[in-house]
Amino acid sequence: MASAVSGRARPSALPIPAVRQVVRRNSYAAVPLALLIILFVVNAAVQPQFLSQQSWAASMAVLCPTVLTAMAVTLPVLSGNGGIDLSVGPLAGFMSVLIAAVLVPAGITTPELIIPIVIVFGALTGAINGFLVAYVRLPAIIATLGMYLFYQGLGTEVLPEAGGSVPVWLVKLNGSFGPVPAVWIVFAVIALIWTLVTRGSYPRNLLAVGGDERAAYTAGVNVARLRLITYSIAGVLACLAGLMLTGLIQSGDGTVGPPYTISAITAVALGGISLAGGRGGLLGGALGGGVLFLIQELLTDAHVSVFQVSIIDGIVLIFALALNGTVEHLRRRSSAARPG
Repeated sequence: MASAVSGRARPSALPIPAVRQVVRRNSYAAVPLALLIILFVVNAAVQPQFLSQQSWAASMAVLCPTVLTAMAVTLPVLSGNGGIDLSVGPLAGFMSVLIAAVLVPAGITTPELIIPIVIVFGALTGAINGFLVAYVRLPAIIATLGMYLFYQGLGTEVLPEAGGSVPVWLVKLNGSFGPVPAVWIVFAVIALIWTLVTRGSYPRNLLAVGGDERAAYTAGVNVARLRLITYSIAGVLACLAGLMLTGLIQSGDGTVGPPYTISAITAVALGGISLAGGRGGLLGGALGGGVLFLIQELLTDAHVSVFQVSIIDGIVLIFALALNGTVEHLRRRSSAARPG
């Protein structure tokens, strides 16, 4: 009887270690998750229309490019060695120009054609950043700043003023399918793909390289190839952000993207991700983007002027970077003091 009882109890106990492992792996995201919940409750309290279906879908559409660009910056940061991608904002803006001023006039309007082009273009542009960082060995901030200026200039050269036409299906992504905002479907697809990716060795190797590049190399990780892949994925996420941004503004605009770079860096810092690399994940970037969005929603509801919003954004960025650095310093001191 005892063996039968233990045999029945064992399956129910099996998921517990797995759950604990997931919680431990994402413990860095506890603070941004708490901030997100608090700010969500505050927004719902001060804005009665915040939770309405129509307002919710529009809010999610505005949130989406911020979250995707934050996730795009997250991966290079996790790779360590000063990794970062400053080009994500202008690249997203250039994607709106490419769609509205190049693809649509050429008769390329269906999602079956545009989405693969966006993904391939993002992978190639990200690979350029990865090649410059991993093989040419340029500092990431220099290489991606050069690409930042390149995409910004190219976007305004191709389309000097905002304009062009956008496919109807892309505009509909800003709405909802019944009670479900369309953006949630986009997030769900990305989450599913990333979940499949995490079953392999890539996330583990990424954190290993970010934490100690030499140790990872000694363990057999191809550091240069991993960084090339990392920047390629970042490029894909940035171009997907540009795809959603195109539907949001319903035109092409080469000047709309650069502010998203600052927002993405702020979101990464708010997401509990170590800017030194090796600690964090895409979840932190997404949560940080949500926190930043909810802060901006409160400022908008308070009728804060555009100039004051820029000042507050700067203060939030400095605070987030300082908090991130302090937490990282305390974590390293705690690890150094721990026996063994």
